[in-house]
Amino acid sequence: MSATDAVVEALLNARRTLQAADAAPLAKALVAPDDAYLVQTAVANELGWFDADGVALNWKSGGASRSAGLGHSPLPPTGVWQSPADARPWPFRLRLIEAEIALRLGRAVDADLAATLDKANAPALVDAMCVSIEIVDSRWVQSVQAPPLLRLADLQSHGALVLGAWVPFDAKRDWSQQRCEVHIGGAVHEYRGTHTLGDPAYVLAAWLRHATADGATLPAGTVVTTGTWCGALEAQAGDAVRVLFDGIGETAVQL
Repeated sequence: MSATDAVVEALLNARRTLQAADAAPLAKALVAPDDAYLVQTAVANELGWFDADGVALNWKSGGASRSAGLGHSPLPPTGVWQSPADARPWPFRLRLIEAEIALRLGRAVDADLAATLDKANAPALVDAMCVSIEIVDSRWVQSVQAPPLLRLADLQSHGALVLGAWVPFDAKRDWSQQRCEVHIGGAVHEYRGTHTLGDPAYVLAAWLRHATADGATLPAGTVVTTGTWCGALEAQAGDAVRVLFDGIGETAVQL
């Protein structure tokens, strides 16, 4: 068994048994992001997450900073919910909360179109945005302390995504002044202009090139969530979570 296959098997077993895998023996199994993306694809194919064309309609994209680079992950559709959502039946190990803005494509995008995109013209492909909550989870015992490529292979530690109501996308919005609140149980956290990349649309060109690189065409309506405004806040089973972005909307989930 190759090192990459060993990572695939570990993640498949973790998902099937709901028992986290030990990342330590696999710490050096992946040597480049492309290895992690091969693992993502193999796990998705084995678990039948997507249709016969293998096209994901929901994605996460982002990074800790612009200099750190971006990661992209196709999201299993069973873990993408509309707000208000009830996550109590979901078998989370972790419940880390990220307040995000999701973007929706207004037209289909193929590899030829994706190759022409940059930060200036990519936002024109987006027709709507919404407040989203990503619930971070991990299939590794080491959770978010696992090696970066193993976290990428594990869909960037994705657990579930909750989407709010869609509103028209404003490409000229001043995100540096955007305010949001995160309510977890009785605690309220406030943020302003704290998106890790400065602009949710920053991910678009790189994400679309990645998602169409194998010849896939992303249809209109495909969604990408774009990175956290609040870091990863701890929540517990039983907490009610609500995220509000001024002028955009709110999203809620019951853990």
